Amino acid sequence: MEKAIEVKGLRKSFQNTQVLKGVDFYVEPSSVFALLGSNGAGKTTIVKILTTLLKQDEGTAAVNGFDVALNPDCVRQSISLTGQFAAVDEILTGRENLVMIAQLKHLKNPRQIADDMLNRFGLTEAADRRVSFYSGGMRRRLDIAMSLVGKPQLIFLDEPTTGLDPEARIEVWKTVKELTEGGTTVFLTTQYLEEAEQLADQIAILHEGKIIVSGTLAELKSSARKGGIRGKTAHLRRNIPRTHRQKGGKVNETDSEIFF
Repeated sequence: MEKAIEVKGLRKSFQNTQVLKGVDFYVEPSSVFALLGSNGAGKTTIVKILTTLLKQDEGTAAVNGFDVALNPDCVRQSISLTGQFAAVDEILTGRENLVMIAQLKHLKNPRQIADDMLNRFGLTEAADRRVSFYSGGMRRRLDIAMSLVGKPQLIFLDEPTTGLDPEARIEVWKTVKELTEGGTTVFLTTQYLEEAEQLADQIAILHEGKIIVSGTLAELKSSARKGGIRGKTAHLRRNIPRTHRQKGGKVNETDSEIFF
């Protein structure tokens, strides 16, 4: 089966700073792939390359079977990108935001599409309320709903829960899980180990421009117990409140170092 994303030898520098130093990974269709790393690790640079917003210096990247450098238009037509901050128009209502996106994509029955999305994301009661009055979790759900208008095969979520309170974060987690149940592939970047544990089928840890380990959660824990990544993950954050954590990790409360 063709991979949803396939990356080989990806390198990128900005002036004299090498941000990506030969990155390799792949993503299976209809799965959640979490790219885990601290600020400055290169996560957003990878997202920008995969979504054709930035060109790599070396290496290849294919999204939904299309080379990002050779067929950028085909890539854009098959994906959607949700950035770190909700890209919604606060002057408009939730319904108007969705109708606008459907119209921009020249889709038929934009109002029906909007209604379907509002129902799917639990926003029907707030549909005709200005987005400026939405909570953080509601804005993020609307943002993701707007990204799904037109049924893209793959959605990129770049740190989707940054700045959200615990309740809003859980709302977003629920939404991501529902996406894959509907057949959508999700590429998620995060600084939170807990988020990757909750959502991802496959996890890759990016550190100083390189993938230091990749696999399922069980595989990563096994590697950690053998000493494979202990110490290399001290830069990651596990700042989810304890009430929302699952068993399986020990946290050094002083500096949030992570030991699986």
